Amino acid sequence: MNFELTPEFAAQLDAQDELAAFREKFVVADPDLLYLDGNSLGRLPQATRGRLQEVIEQQWGQRLIRGWNEGWLEAPHNIGDKIAQLIGAQPGEVLLGDSTSANLFKLAVAALKARPGRPKIVSDALNFPSDLYIFQGIAEMLGQGHTLKLIPSRDGIHIQPADVAEALDEQTALLSLTHVAFKSAFMYDLQAITAQAHAAGALTLWDLSHSAGAVPLHLSAWGVDLAVGCTYKYLNGGPGAPAFLYVRRELQNQLMQPIWGWFAAKNPFAFELDFAPAEGLERFRGGTPPMLSLLAIDPAVDILLEAGIERLRAKSVQQSEYLLSLARAWLLPLGFRLGSPEDSRQRGSHISLRHPEAYRINRAMLARSVIPDFRAPDNLRLGIAPIYTTYGEIYRALEIIRQITAEKIYLQYSNERLPVT
Repeated sequence: MNFELTPEFAAQLDAQDELAAFREKFVVADPDLLYLDGNSLGRLPQATRGRLQEVIEQQWGQRLIRGWNEGWLEAPHNIGDKIAQLIGAQPGEVLLGDSTSANLFKLAVAALKARPGRPKIVSDALNFPSDLYIFQGIAEMLGQGHTLKLIPSRDGIHIQPADVAEALDEQTALLSLTHVAFKSAFMYDLQAITAQAHAAGALTLWDLSHSAGAVPLHLSAWGVDLAVGCTYKYLNGGPGAPAFLYVRRELQNQLMQPIWGWFAAKNPFAFELDFAPAEGLERFRGGTPPMLSLLAIDPAVDILLEAGIERLRAKSVQQSEYLLSLARAWLLPLGFRLGSPEDSRQRGSHISLRHPEAYRINRAMLARSVIPDFRAPDNLRLGIAPIYTTYGEIYRALEIIRQITAEKIYLQYSNERLPVT
């Protein structure tokens, strides 16, 4: 599609957008704020406010502990089944609860114990550091000689399939990758890479934090073994909302996770002194789930299911291409470099633009009511959440970035880093 670089064209695209009405389902407290950080924290759904009020005042306030027998106990599975529809999993394969890091720990340990004699964990240099820290800690904790092999990136943006294949061998127990890279938005061919790992006899564990709710997935059909993901980005579940985990049905009774909390027991309320694991997905639970934050996720997932993941992806791709057309015309001549794949088939739903002064440009944007985020050393990330992002927002944001850079307005701002970037 040929994009015109005018505000009128942006308005025309918004008028033609079949998903435009979904923006009204989210809280937009300041219509002048240009929010391009939904890939870090999604907007608040309107329905979530009413849901939380009902949970607090009625379920907790009136029903008290009776709430556990009136839906709370089943909520991690019921909401998990909804998320399953967004990621191509079957009912009973997705469980909600704990953080992404805790879920990654549980599944990684379970996978390594299921592949004795294979000491190698394979990941990549573009992975979110927290994931790598978890693997390093596991290797030290187990004390069985496990090593972490990182597949290098040749350009800081992509990972080549040939490099993945080279890293996999008969020593590999687990291949764990982030489907969409947090800096560059590089997106793996998940199906093909999973098949590569299986050919080497390894299990796969995917981090879907930057893809769940943004790109179509078919985990069950593609034979994915294990996966985790957060719910506060494209799933709009709220800051620090509980994460989800996925375990392929055929593996659920073969694997055993290491956190033997009482909710993972076969009969938690028998209060037996020796642990006996529950059957199926239930054994991957830990302790008591945080019900207020967990139930807040439910209405947000309903909105995405109503919109449809295929339609959301189509809009995301078009909006990304539109953003890139503006960036090529306005920003690349000013010293920016593209930090994301050119090919939309290899790209998630955010765009990374690289500039030596990216941090100060970010600070200047914030002062002008444009919210992106910054990732060291020089990545300015612009997130597209197609459920509520408009073409007009993208146009105005890129116009402001152009002005900040061309007029060197960013020089007025400190390069001292804020605690959260």
